[in-house]
Amino acid sequence: MKVVLQRVREGSVEIEGKIVGQINRGLVLLVGATAGDGEKEVVYLADKCTNLRIFEDVQGKMNLSIQEIGGEILVISQFTLYGDTRKGRRPSFTEALEPIQAEKLYQKFIDYLKEKGLKVEQGVFGSKMLVKIFNDGPVTFVLDSKEK
Repeated sequence: MKVVLQRVREGSVEIEGKIVGQINRGLVLLVGATAGDGEKEVVYLADKCTNLRIFEDVQGKMNLSIQEIGGEILVISQFTLYGDTRKGRRPSFTEALEPIQAEKLYQKFIDYLKEKGLKVEQGVFGSKMLVKIFNDGPVTFVLDSKEK
């Protein structure tokens, strides 16, 4: 699994002109899955996202986690994280997990985040979405469960 994590002042996701998810200060997480991903990868990345100390303390140092600031999370499915652009001009998505399995992992990821007591909003899996991200910093990290 891969997650593109962005620290935000606010974020929202819209489908056909209707806002389906919206947060204030917190994280926008773009989540993709590949073959071989399962519960272990979900737990690892959800824990990493909720415990990563990337919010500023009173001294202005990145020393606080999303849990410590009481922040909010917006999760968006993003199969293009497994797009391969090395050959040609059109990306290949053969590394992306097939939709039925990917949606199950996406939902497990969201459920695990919610179990931690955080406000979690989400997009609609497989839908064309307009995602508004007000990146704070900017602060962006790419997390990969295969690099642990």
